[in-house]
Amino acid sequence: MIDATLETIYMLLVSMVISCLLGIPLGISLITTRKGGLCENRIYHRILDVLLVNITRSIPFVILIVLLIPLSRLLVGRSYGTTAFLIPLSIASVPFVARIIENAINDVDKGLIEMGLSIGATPCQIIFKILIPEALPAIINGLTLTLISLVSYTAIAGVIGGGGLGNMAVIEGYQRADQKTMYLSTVIIILLVQIIQYLGTKIAKTVEERRGR
Repeated sequence: MIDATLETIYMLLVSMVISCLLGIPLGISLITTRKGGLCENRIYHRILDVLLVNITRSIPFVILIVLLIPLSRLLVGRSYGTTAFLIPLSIASVPFVARIIENAINDVDKGLIEMGLSIGATPCQIIFKILIPEALPAIINGLTLTLISLVSYTAIAGVIGGGGLGNMAVIEGYQRADQKTMYLSTVIIILLVQIIQYLGTKIAKTVEERRGR
């Protein structure tokens, strides 16, 4: 059970880091290239919006795993196990992170952008010194929800060869009629979600309070 919990945490943390590294720049690109954005480019925005975000979000996670088997084999050397499933977990989360960034920045007061432009700030300065700091609490809350969604994804991955608590609950517990293992795995998953939600809310609240000082 300890090994299964560590496998789940490993999948959560690594896939979240990868999805943030890819999703945050994508989200910034979406908000800056849209109509009226700091770097308006409708064709580029359309490609990012439709091809990279909407289509990827539309693919059910189980199907995405199957579609990405060749990529997992190419990058990891195999299509099963916790490390191999980092590929579909990360790619499935990138569109969600991108939308979180886009929506959080979009909710920032547009007057701040005008203020930045009026004092001669560059687009990069406006994004990283004005928009993102203002949107940070909303971004943290959104990333918290993404991490919680990843807990569900890791459970699905575990059922089809990814290991972790999902594998422990369904394969080791349910299919082998070991109710103790099944329920204990479920309780640990619930605890993980509660811990993630608590920490995410706490961090967002702390950032909001410091910003208000």
